[in-house]
Parts: sequence; C-alpha cells; structure tokens
Amino acid sequence: MRCPYCGAENTQVKDSRPTEDNTTIRRRRICSDCGGRFTTFERIQLRELTILKKSGRRVPFDRDKLARSVQVALRKRDVEPERIERLVSGIIRQLESRGEPEINADEIGKMAMKALKHLDDVAYVRFASVYQNFREAKDFSSFLDDMDDDG
Repeated sequence: MRCPYCGAENTQVKDSRPTEDNTTIRRRRICSDCGGRFTTFERIQLRELTILKKSGRRVPFDRDKLARSVQVALRKRDVEPERIERLVSGIIRQLESRGEPEINADEIGKMAMKALKHLDDVAYVRFASVYQNFREAKDFSSFLDDMDDDG
C-alpha cells in the first residue's frame, strides 16, 4: 500500500479489525520511510458495475467517487468515519444485490440522498444542492419547504 504522505510503497499494517457491520476490514498502517500513519479499508466486491450517465456514456462504477461526494457533503459535520463507511457500503450492497450490471447514475444520487437524509440534514441539503443543480437561493428555499412537508 502506498503512503498517502510521501508516496513510499513500504508501509506496514499495525492493527487490523473488522468494522461494526463485519463487511469491511479496517487496517491501521504506518509508513516505514516517513512514519506517517493512515487507515485503509478492505472490502468484498461482488460484481463489476457500470454506470449509465445522463449523457448516455457508460463508465465503471467508482466507489471512491461516491465516497468522496458523500464526504464533501459531510465536511465539517460531526459524523464518525465508520458511519460514513457504513453508509457508502450500504449503498454499494444495495446496488450489487439488484443483480443488474448497469445502473443509472440518477438512481445512485437518489440512494445517496436518502441515506444522507437519515444521517445528517445539513449534509443531505448540501448533497441535494449539487445533485439537483440548485442555481439560486429560492431553489434552497423550495427544497427546504418540501423537506419540512415530508416531516
């Protein structure tokens, strides 16, 4: 595993343990060159998924892209990394369990919004603002009004 700090490939696993839901192994690592410490996650991938974009392009599913977009929505929010990992893993399990090799990008966005709504309201609104392409303040206002109507 490459060190995210110095790029060295000489890292060692110091501790391994399963996550709470036993779907992922969390590994604490240390770089032998710079001494940097970081965490990696190892998980099962059941099948290759292809994403059908709005443009009609087909691209391989990228777990890291989903995780990054969720993390951006949750930036500066008090949510533990393991909860974020469970949210992303849960979305992926839902996608893989469908049995369909191709998934519409819009469906992934809806799944992420639904999961974020249960986790953190602010992150939910942030994600929605990008996903639904809010252009003006009134877009936020309408969205929040709808959110209040949903309970």
